[in-house]
Amino acid sequence: MLDSIHMGRHDGSSEEDERVRRSDRERGHRGSNTRVTADKPSDDRQKSRSESERKQEGLLKRDWSDSQRDKLRNEEKSEVAKPKLPELNPSDSNAMALGKTGGVYIPPFKLARMMNEVEDKSSVEYQRLTWDALRKSINGLVNKVNASNIKNIIPELFAENLIRGRGLFCRSCMKSQMASPGFTDVFAALVAVINAKFPEVAELLLKRVVLQLKRAYKRNDKPQLLAAVKFIAHLVNQQVAEEIIALELVSLLLETPTDDSVEVAVGFVTECGAILQDLTPKGLHGIFERFRGILHEGDIDKRVQYLIEGLFAIRKAKFQGHPAVRPELDLVEEKYSHDVSLNDKISPDTSLDVFKPDPDFIENEKKYEALKKELLGEDESEDEDGSDASSEEDGSDEEEDEEQMRIRDETETNLVNLRRTIYLTIMSSVDFEEAGHKLLKIKLEPGQEMELCIMLLECCSQERTYLRYYGLLGQRFCMINKIHQENFEKCFVQQYSMIHRLETNKLRNVAKFFAHLLGTDTLPWHVLAYIRLTEEDTTSSSRIFIKILFQELSEHLGIRLLNERLQDPTMQESLESIFPKDNPKNTRFAINFFTSIGLGGITESLREYLKNMPRLIMQQQKQVAESESSSGSDSSESDSDTDSSSSSSSDESDREKRKRRRRA
Repeated sequence: MLDSIHMGRHDGSSEEDERVRRSDRERGHRGSNTRVTADKPSDDRQKSRSESERKQEGLLKRDWSDSQRDKLRNEEKSEVAKPKLPELNPSDSNAMALGKTGGVYIPPFKLARMMNEVEDKSSVEYQRLTWDALRKSINGLVNKVNASNIKNIIPELFAENLIRGRGLFCRSCMKSQMASPGFTDVFAALVAVINAKFPEVAELLLKRVVLQLKRAYKRNDKPQLLAAVKFIAHLVNQQVAEEIIALELVSLLLETPTDDSVEVAVGFVTECGAILQDLTPKGLHGIFERFRGILHEGDIDKRVQYLIEGLFAIRKAKFQGHPAVRPELDLVEEKYSHDVSLNDKISPDTSLDVFKPDPDFIENEKKYEALKKELLGEDESEDEDGSDASSEEDGSDEEEDEEQMRIRDETETNLVNLRRTIYLTIMSSVDFEEAGHKLLKIKLEPGQEMELCIMLLECCSQERTYLRYYGLLGQRFCMINKIHQENFEKCFVQQYSMIHRLETNKLRNVAKFFAHLLGTDTLPWHVLAYIRLTEEDTTSSSRIFIKILFQELSEHLGIRLLNERLQDPTMQESLESIFPKDNPKNTRFAINFFTSIGLGGITESLREYLKNMPRLIMQQQKQVAESESSSGSDSSESDSDTDSSSSSSSDESDREKRKRRRRA
């Protein structure tokens, strides 16, 4: 019995071995056939596949183990030959060469050469090349925009055909914003500028963002929902979208509050709460009442409750730190808002993202060129036409313009760096000699010597009390070079003309600085001619300046030496404005002023002049009268002489007549 059982197993195993060998032979023949017919048409491949499937079904009907079936299937799959793909050649008109992004990568120089080689500008091939170039240009500009270069990116973006590529622009903005939500306000500012000129582009973008928001909300896709909500918030801040969509969005999120929906709503209100406070204060009040109700219910997580409390604190601070629009991104004055609701049926117009031949391609391009000239001006459009022509003369002119632009520095960076160097040198020196030695080593270009004097005076005025260090340093420079002396004269005139702008402490330091230069004779005294000491020509600040100036001079020189210096005949012309003698009123004002500040000793000559003024006036009047009388006597004498001469001539004529009569 056992032997018969063993014999049965042995016979069964031998039958299975024969079947395996037979299948191996068939597989070998089938593999050779597939290797030979790999390059044959697809009908042979379908026949071979159908035969293999029939054989596989026949084998599976037999009583095989699962492991052997799986092994056989794997071997058949691995040995099926793959069809050879056609070569990807962009010049061929095959469908395999054009992928999802418009084809294989073509270098820019090769793409430009291909566009130049196309003679028919209205052909489909040329339109596809321009479409690819437009897509790459828009993607590049949108990807590199930020707050610092947005003003430079906008003209370049308007230079592209945004009407034709509005779908490309919207898709690029949404992808870039999704990838970097931190730059959402920048993208919103860019869309606001585009909205001012092409409202249909901004409306298309807004519709697509709203549609993205709806899809993310239905799918519970939180990252995509956060990105869409933030984009809508900044579009509301830029007033591209009406504020009604913000209220609808918050009511949708808080209708059935969950931890995630409340968190998204808090972030949204934080972003656009400042603009809602200005546009719809009642609507914002209703939103916060709903937040307060959610807090009282206490059904949400503690973390989200803390977020709501933080939002109330931000509202109490009037949204400080969360402005609606940053100053550098407020680029549009006339704003146009689009009324798009969450309840509207929105069509994304995805067909605008795909290339389509345009029968009126050349006409539309010419229309946009004319529109571009209106937006950017004729100069920029002419420059772009010249660059497209790529002539050698235009290239050389552009290089010269670039060189001129490089030379011209309107930011005054070099001047700021020079002032910083002078300031640090003055502040880091131990004494005036070291400071003077270091400052003389600084290489100054012609015309920059004035900056040295201005910075020295600025540093002196910024001190709490006057330091003799600055006066000695200014004295050193005046003695070294006459140019610095002339510059300090100009500084004196400028400071006195703007003395009313200085604080009392700065005014005192400046007056003591110039008093030191005058007392050491490094600054000529004829600069005092600019000061006119009258009640009408002085202010409280200028009188304080004159007071401190002369008090410092008296302390430095002494009252006797100061008086001698003021009585010097060579200086009388320069001091006529300080010690006026043209009017008794001005003379009395100058005497009273110097007497009130304790320097009445320098007004002795002015007092004597005021005492002798009536006598001088009488003498002047007498001289005037005498001159008038002398002129009158001279005229009478001349009249008498003329009369006598005329009478004598008449007598002589009478005598001659008488003699003639007698002779007759």
